[in-house]
Amino acid sequence: MELEFHQIDLRYEHLRKHNPQMERLLLASLADEGQKTPVVVLALGKDRYVLLDGYKRLRALRRLKRDTVQVTLWDLDEAEALLLERMMRASGPEGPLEQGWILRELRDRFRMAPEELARRFGRTPSWVSRRLALVQELPEQVQDKVRSGRIAAHTAMKVLVPLARANRRDCLRFCEALLKAEFTTREAVALQTGWQQGKGEVRERLLADPVLFLRSQRAVEAPEAMRGPFHLWLEDLGTLAAVARRAGLYLRKGALMHRSPAEGQEAGSVLRQATADCQALFQRSDRELTHA
Repeated sequence: MELEFHQIDLRYEHLRKHNPQMERLLLASLADEGQKTPVVVLALGKDRYVLLDGYKRLRALRRLKRDTVQVTLWDLDEAEALLLERMMRASGPEGPLEQGWILRELRDRFRMAPEELARRFGRTPSWVSRRLALVQELPEQVQDKVRSGRIAAHTAMKVLVPLARANRRDCLRFCEALLKAEFTTREAVALQTGWQQGKGEVRERLLADPVLFLRSQRAVEAPEAMRGPFHLWLEDLGTLAAVARRAGLYLRKGALMHRSPAEGQEAGSVLRQATADCQALFQRSDRELTHA
């Protein structure tokens, strides 16, 4: 069975995390081989269907400018179908945030009591309450970043949830700092430690440039034996990579759009100098590594 996109209701998209890397692989597969696995839908009424499973496939097909999608139609009650689809995904890497999202959806949309949810999930009412509290404590803006894949769920759990419990505004500001580069959870924890130990100006410096803050912390903590030219060279290369990622983020946000002619000339000059400096560094490093 095939449906056109306008016939499909995407009401459960907010229960899914985005994984950009996985979606790029899926996009390439669909472009080469076409859609092999149908998405799962429920009938809502005349020519209207709600999508249960297949949100990544649907987004990829849209990007490929397809007009229709192959579907499998389940003949179930909507709440039962949502629970069944969740059970089929239970072996995947589902975390507490995703569990909290679906629990909240079942509670709010289908009026399921905590005791009923605990029975359906094979858990205790206390487990249900903790998961619901988690998604209620974490600001919706932060949850959106987790869904879109810009912040890892584990990072949100370990770093942003405790901040949200202490101060919601601080959590939102810290979240914006984490978006300035691609930080691992370990690096995010290091930033959180710096935030908790610092006050005033230290915190503002961390928020303004978290990459530089981490670099400074590593320099202070490194033993004297690790401060030779080799380790300083490694450290600077790491910083260079972090700065490149941050500059790329600014480009994606439109840094070069709507520039004046003078600004364009200045940008071209700086870009040429940066290219020459980086190429000279890479070429010499490559030569010396090969020689060594």
